[in-house]
Amino acid sequence: MPQTSLPHSLETVFTQFEPPEAVFNALLPTLCEVLQADRCFLHLRNPHTRMYRSFCWRRSPDFLDISTEGWEPETQWELEDPMFAAALRADPSIFVEDIETASPTVLNREFERKYLGHRALIHAHVVQDNVLWAILQPCLIAVPRQWSEFDRSTVLAVVERLKPLVLAYVNAAGI
Repeated sequence: MPQTSLPHSLETVFTQFEPPEAVFNALLPTLCEVLQADRCFLHLRNPHTRMYRSFCWRRSPDFLDISTEGWEPETQWELEDPMFAAALRADPSIFVEDIETASPTVLNREFERKYLGHRALIHAHVVQDNVLWAILQPCLIAVPRQWSEFDRSTVLAVVERLKPLVLAYVNAAGI
């Protein structure tokens, strides 16, 4: 049965932090702790202008930091990245246990190695009315991971809680 409530530490993030940017900054390390992940980023995007901003937390400074200082123009990653293409289509979130064994229809291994440097990941899509507004991506850097039902339900519950904050933040940015 899917989880309907969040672990206490994650619930605390959503109830004790505001505005949205403070929630994002508190959420990423907390989600990494709950999932025992190495890095987590939140890729926010304006689907109408294709401008994006990324928040990133990483367990070690040796792990690639993919945060941005502000809003930047989005590249057409969907041309190289099947997961980004799936997200743009508003497909269900993707749980990758090992980029080394995943099907090329799911991901572009070289793209993942070159730009993201992880081994296992969750590509969670924040979608409203079949439009992609954000991607939440917890990952492990060096080892594969079988994502448990707890991991899956937790991330999907977080995505639902994030949705109104993401839309409000992106729309308020006016980009």
